[in-house]
Amino acid sequence: MNTTIDTRSTGTWPEYYQAFPEFSVDSVRAGCEPRRLLHSTAPGKAIVLVHGLTDSPFFMSALGDYFFRVLGYDVYMPLLQCHGLKEPNGMFGVSLGEWKKNVHFALDEAFERSRKVSIGGLSTGGALGFYMACTVPQVNGDLYLFSAALGLAGVLSIVPGWLQEWLLRTPFITVFDNGKPLIGDNPYRYERVSFNCAKELSFLIKENNVLRRRYSSAKHLETRIFAVTTEYDSVVSLPAVNSLKEIVAEKDFVAFNIDKKARVEHACVVLKEPVYAYGAQPSDSPLEKENPYFADMVEQLRLFEQC
Repeated sequence: MNTTIDTRSTGTWPEYYQAFPEFSVDSVRAGCEPRRLLHSTAPGKAIVLVHGLTDSPFFMSALGDYFFRVLGYDVYMPLLQCHGLKEPNGMFGVSLGEWKKNVHFALDEAFERSRKVSIGGLSTGGALGFYMACTVPQVNGDLYLFSAALGLAGVLSIVPGWLQEWLLRTPFITVFDNGKPLIGDNPYRYERVSFNCAKELSFLIKENNVLRRRYSSAKHLETRIFAVTTEYDSVVSLPAVNSLKEIVAEKDFVAFNIDKKARVEHACVVLKEPVYAYGAQPSDSPLEKENPYFADMVEQLRLFEQC
């Protein structure tokens, strides 16, 4: 496999900025840019990897590199609207519809060079991946889910996930946003979740629930799924992810679950290396730890992809 990177892919993704003028070299934080990895000769297969709520394509970069260098894919990592900005303005104006446009643009780019197009993502990105796999016929490859936000986890057995989702969809929920700055020490994600943003995720979860009900053991979703979960996850519902095995053929659902004792947090499943604060010293603790099972995870992913 030719692993020479096309010169158009060595930096940011210029066409992405042209398609979405809200993003530019000046407005996007360093390290949070939309990314793509293209082989000099199109390999015939591509994957779109979508980041999660509050973060950026940086979080998908280790997986993107693996898909590119080891599995031979062209890789596209879009930046979702209102993410990765130097001045996020509380994420006011954020829109699920715009997120879908961001992902559709990446899929269109992938379709131009590849016969087989897969999709995957972290958290909200996984939820968008599921939506696209169900609604975009050209997504004819596999679906890769990493801590996918197909439902929210309950809070201390007091507030169930479904109730949180309902509350987030109410018109007044953004009144409770604390207004604290979104930019903090982490170079690649915002410091907290904006209610403006969480509200859009709740609508996506609702749409995906409707899509899931279209399928059953009698009428399968014709997509293979590789799903990664961590039992230490306090953000999303693990049962919601695992329930997908009920709507695909048994052989088409492969789960990689990380035991709670490993203490791998929600977004850390995709991290090969830890994330440190701006200007961190060698003795400083990381803001986010790497997934100690990253190598095992991608090996299982490789076996799945080659089946």
